[in-house]
Amino acid sequence: MKITAKTKICMIIGDPVEYSLSPQIHNAGYEALGIDGEYIYVASHTKKDELENFIKGVRAMQIRGIAVKTPHKTAVMEYLDEIDAVAKQIGAVNTIVNDDGKLKGYNTDWIGVTKPLEIISPIKNKMTALIGAGGAARAAAYGITIKGSKLTIFNRTLSGAQELANEFGGAAKSLEDLEEIKNMDIIINATSVGHPPHENETPVPSDYIKSTHIVYDIVYGSNAPTKLIAEASKKGAKTITGIEMLLHQGFAQFKLFTGHDAPEEAMRNVLLKNVK
Repeated sequence: MKITAKTKICMIIGDPVEYSLSPQIHNAGYEALGIDGEYIYVASHTKKDELENFIKGVRAMQIRGIAVKTPHKTAVMEYLDEIDAVAKQIGAVNTIVNDDGKLKGYNTDWIGVTKPLEIISPIKNKMTALIGAGGAARAAAYGITIKGSKLTIFNRTLSGAQELANEFGGAAKSLEDLEEIKNMDIIINATSVGHPPHENETPVPSDYIKSTHIVYDIVYGSNAPTKLIAEASKKGAKTITGIEMLLHQGFAQFKLFTGHDAPEEAMRNVLLKNVK
C-alpha cells in the first residue's frame, strides 16, 4: 500500500452511491500510472440535506476532487466558488476540483455522450433523435448541438421537449411523433426506460430501427444489453451502451483531478470485470 500523509483524496458522492464502480475505475487508473501513492478514490453516501456540510468538509479536509451523482448535480452548484461555462449552460455539475480551497464545478457528462459517438462516426450534420428531456438529456443536448448535429428531442410531454429545444436548439416532438426516428441517423435514449425496474421495456419500437442507425443507451447498469440495444443489434444497427458514457465522462474527470491523461485500457478492463 502506497498511501501516505501526502495522498490526495478524490471521491464520488450520491444518494445512493454504494453501487458505483467509479472507485474501482479511478483507482485502477492511478495504479496503472504509478500514482496510487499520490491519489486515492473513495465514495460517500451523501443525502441532500447534508450537502452544504459535506462541501464545508471538502474545504476543511482539502479533498482534491469530487464526482457528483444524481440527485446532487444541480443542488451542489450554489456551494461552489466558480462554475465552468459549459456546466453553467448545461445547468448541472458532475465534477468538482479543489485548487487550494477554491472549488470549481465542471460537467463532463456531455463528453461521455459525444466521444463514443465520434469514435464510430462524425456527429456534424447528422440527424440525432434524443429521447427524454431530463437531467441526462440536458448534457446530451448540449454535446450534440455543440458538435453540429441536427437535434430533435422526443419527450412524453411536448412542453418538456420544447423547453430543452429552446435552450440548446433543435426541434421538439412528443412521443406520438416517434415514428420520425426512422429518418434519423443517431438515436440516444436519455430516459430510464430499459433499466430496472423497466428492464423489459424499450423507448423505441423495433419497427422504427434500421441498420443504418447508431443507437446509444446512455445509462449504464448492466453488462447485459438493454432491450433497446438488443433489438437494435438484431437490426444490424451500430450500438453503444451506457458503459461508454460512464467511462468517457470518467476519463475527462481523471484528467481534471490529476492532470494526467487517463489510462483508458486499464480503467475499461476493471470496469468490465466488476460490472454486473
